[in-house]
Formats: sequence, C-alpha cells, structure tokens
Amino acid sequence: MLVNAFLIAIKEIRRNLLRSFLTILGIVIGVASVIGMVMIGDGTTAKVRADISKLGTNMLVLRVGQERRGKVRSDNSARAFKQEDIDAIKSEIQNIKAVSAESARSINAIYSNKSYTTSIIGTSNDYFIIKDWPLKSGREFDESEQSFGKSSCILGTTIVKQLFDGQDPIGSKIRLQNFGCTVIGVLESKGAAAFGRDQDEIIITPLKMFQRKIQGDTDIDSILISINESKNIEKAKEDITLLMQERRGIKLGEDNNFYIRDMEDLLSTMTSTTKMLTYLLGSIAAISLLVGGIGIMNIMLVSVTERTREIGIRLAIGAMESEVLLQFLVESIVLSTLGGIVGIILGLLIGYTAVHFMELAFIINTQIIIISFVFSTLIGIIFGYFPARKAARLNPIDALRYE
Repeated sequence: MLVNAFLIAIKEIRRNLLRSFLTILGIVIGVASVIGMVMIGDGTTAKVRADISKLGTNMLVLRVGQERRGKVRSDNSARAFKQEDIDAIKSEIQNIKAVSAESARSINAIYSNKSYTTSIIGTSNDYFIIKDWPLKSGREFDESEQSFGKSSCILGTTIVKQLFDGQDPIGSKIRLQNFGCTVIGVLESKGAAAFGRDQDEIIITPLKMFQRKIQGDTDIDSILISINESKNIEKAKEDITLLMQERRGIKLGEDNNFYIRDMEDLLSTMTSTTKMLTYLLGSIAAISLLVGGIGIMNIMLVSVTERTREIGIRLAIGAMESEVLLQFLVESIVLSTLGGIVGIILGLLIGYTAVHFMELAFIINTQIIIISFVFSTLIGIIFGYFPARKAARLNPIDALRYE
C-alpha cells in the first residue's frame, strides 16, 4: 500500500511539474540558506581559531593596568615592568617554556630611496619560541646583541617586500629614525591575524637596543609567557599573580595594577561569539522552512479540491479513510523531502562558493545537514496532515457530485 501511494505521488508530481517546483521552492530556499549560513559561520569560527593560534602557543600576556569585568583601565600611577620581573618569573614560576619582554612603537624604516612606516618590537629570542615563529633565513640575536644592545634587526616578510622588493636583505643596513640597523634575519610569513592585522609588517630588535635608541628608558610594556602545557596555564596564572603582587607591593584587598590575559580566554570568547552568530543566522534562515511548509499545505488543499471526484470514486469502491489519508500525506512528504534534498545540494554549493571567495575553511557540518533534512520531512508530515485529513473525511456521495 505504501509503495503504491508513493508511485501515485510521483505521478501527480510529474503531472504538475511547475506547480510542484514552486511548492517546494520555499523548502529548497530554507534548507539551502540554513546550510549555507552555517558553513560560512563554521568557516569563520575556524579562521578565528587559526588567527588567534598564530598569536602564540599556550601564551599569557602580562600588562600594566587594571582589568574589571573584561574591560581594561589604564593606571598611570603603576610602575612599568622591568627586566628583573622577567628574571623573577623565569626563576620562580614552574612549567614555564619561555618568557620575553615586548615593547613596541611605530617607526619609519628607510632603505635606499624607499621608506615604510611599521611597528618595531624590542624583545629577546624567547619571543620567537612564544610566538611559534621560526626564521625563514638568517639567524636570531646572539648573546652580545642581547646583552649590549647592538644595532641588529630581524624583518617580517612585508617589510622585505616593501623595502627590498623581495630580495635577500641579510647583511644590509636599514635606517631607523637617526641610526642604522643591520638585518640579520627574516621571519617566516604568518599572514593576517585576528581583525585583519598584517603580522608580517614588523621589525624585531634586541630589547636593550630598543630601550636605549628608541624608547629612552628601561621600561617594558608587556611580558609574554609561554606555558609548557595547556593544563598548567591556570596554575601558572595564579603563581604569576601572587609573584607580581609581592614584587609590586600590593597588599591584601587592594586592586592589582596589572592584569594577565590568557589566549585561551580570548579564543573561547571569540569562537563562542561567532558560533552564536552562526546559529542566529541559521535560525533566521530556518523561518523560510516554515513559509515553505505553509506553501505545501496550501497546494495540497488545492490538490484535494481538484481531485474531489477522484477521492469520491476511491471511497465509493471501498478505499478506507486511512488509505486516502496516507495517499495525500505521502505526496506531501515526497514534496518536502525532495525540496530538502535539492536544498542540501544547493546549500553546499552556496556554502562552498561563499567560503572560497571569503577565503575561509570549507567545513561540512553533517549534523546541520541531517537536522535540515529531518526538519524538512517533518514539515511535510505536519503541514500535509491537515489537507490529507480533509481528503479522507470527504463524504463519498458529496465528492461524486462535486463538479
């Protein structure tokens, strides 16, 4: 009986192809929109995770200021960090992989007849470990460069392109403000980080050189700390907080004049935000599925009206109400299921095209595909039931008289 109902449903759909297509269009658009939106959202989430991971591995950032409820407030009365703070962290905190200063300024770099304004950072070799940033060519700073602040620098690939037209800059001298600096290395390209910032637009110098020739004092803007394993991050944060409170003379009950940022916290915040937006957009797109369901119900009601005499004949020759109900219910389910299948294919195509042009990861969310398909089928059952019940409850005599 079910097979026969299915064959009759296919016959009716083929007999009115245009109307059938317009009937399932709402389902197609709804399913395609949901899948496409979720694919774009998942790709965006993956990109955010990848961008944040580029900032450093298991990294903590220690800065001067106060953090309350996720907001940072500057504290001009608090003293800056010094090299002694870094030495204390290295010697007293366990599970530390690397510790490095990070002091940054904007500077104009000049080579030959070309100049480029970029960021310059004063730091140590531990910076490359924390940031997981190997050199493409050249070498890191040697002991004399770090201890005495000799004028040497390592360039990001964007600086190499802007000043040297991509040529090997090793051994060349560039001008920074009023002094020369010898290029000893080139970093591997990292590309854009979160919010589109170009990480390769950077010049790295020894901290002491930076402090003496650019900054003019021994202050350190922030301290980067890499923890050997992610499971040790929370314990390290607690230990560093206690150490800094002791070193900075902060008494019990007083507010800290420093704060620690955890990249995992930033990562979870960003990814949860993108996921929430993904599901919000998917929910909005799912509304069109309800519109498609209403369209199926309307067309099935029209179909019942058109086939009143056929229904009357079937009932008069002995067909049961359940058989008529099943017939129209199967037709509705076939329409919605067909719309779901077409919508899935279209959604994957839209998603693939969108993430390709947006340069996002192509991620197929099988859970959303299954949910969309099941939901479209349920719409066929729910919205097809009422027209089917109306057809099954027709009076055979009245149906035969219908013109």
